[in-house]
Amino acid sequence: MTIQAIAREGETVDEVCWRVLGRTSNVTEQVLELNPGIAALGAKLPAGTELLLPDLAEAAAAVRETIQLWD
Repeated sequence: MTIQAIAREGETVDEVCWRVLGRTSNVTEQVLELNPGIAALGAKLPAGTELLLPDLAEAAAAVRETIQLWD
């Protein structure tokens, strides 16, 4: 599942991630993959640019539990 966001005038992909998701770490790369060709728009996005963002709650649920084999 993804979240749709709309860029404000002059925002970067990082800024949209921070505004909507509250973080950029390990997110910006996913946004670039979800939005092919977005990098061609330049560093500053035009106002109204629609972006698909990853659903971080869904991604957190997919994290595997670690098992300790030795004490």
